[in-house]
Amino acid sequence: MAELTVTERIDQQHQEDLRRLKSLRLLDDDFLTKCFEGDPKYIQLVLRIVLEMPDLVVVDVRTQVFVENLLKRSDKGAGRKRARYNSSMMDANLLQKGEDFKELPETYVIFITEHDVIGKGRPLYHVGRYIFDTNESFEDGSHILYVNGAYRGETPIGRLMHDFSCTDPADMYYEELAERVRFFKEEKEGISIMCKVMEDMRNESLKEGVAIGEKRGMEKGAKENMKETALRMLLAGNYALEEISNISGLSVDDVKRLQIEQGV
Repeated sequence: MAELTVTERIDQQHQEDLRRLKSLRLLDDDFLTKCFEGDPKYIQLVLRIVLEMPDLVVVDVRTQVFVENLLKRSDKGAGRKRARYNSSMMDANLLQKGEDFKELPETYVIFITEHDVIGKGRPLYHVGRYIFDTNESFEDGSHILYVNGAYRGETPIGRLMHDFSCTDPADMYYEELAERVRFFKEEKEGISIMCKVMEDMRNESLKEGVAIGEKRGMEKGAKENMKETALRMLLAGNYALEEISNISGLSVDDVKRLQIEQGV
């Protein structure tokens, strides 16, 4: 097989990114994060539906740092201890030194999960502290909500979860969300932004792989270093075998053997 030129490799990767972009949904964490950057009206729509507060106004949006791969789709990270941790960290950052605890505002930690992680078939699960001896809510202003992304129904939350699962904005109920998804999937500027995001994440992943490989290589030798880099590229699923061979230093046959051994 003839080796691809640099230009051909770049074009091949770009086409792969475009295919990946078409498959993304708002349920995919990093795509949602990018879609909700900037204009508050998109997250405002979601919060009004989830919190059942039609008059809620969002005045500021601060999206999380990209830490996961755009193709990683799971409910990992929505565990109960994670919810507790997020709630406590939110409180710790909201109270200024010297302020009285009564100044703490009401807080909501909301998980929108692809599956029904609580498993009771409900569209929403509201979690709060409870006084068991008196059968009363503790009312400390702290709220945790799990939104069941698998729920469907002719209700606002059912339609919202339908939209979160759509890959095609034309299939969405809520025009505001469709408008935002359409921008990143169909308009030149939005596509360029998303391709740059994927490229940056790919480069960062490769750098981390090389760095880890170098560190381990000091202990295991150069061969293990090369295998580590090749394996990370195989797991990424974005590279041809010849490209992995060129970057890792392994032969194409060695890369194939590694692929078979690891079941990638």
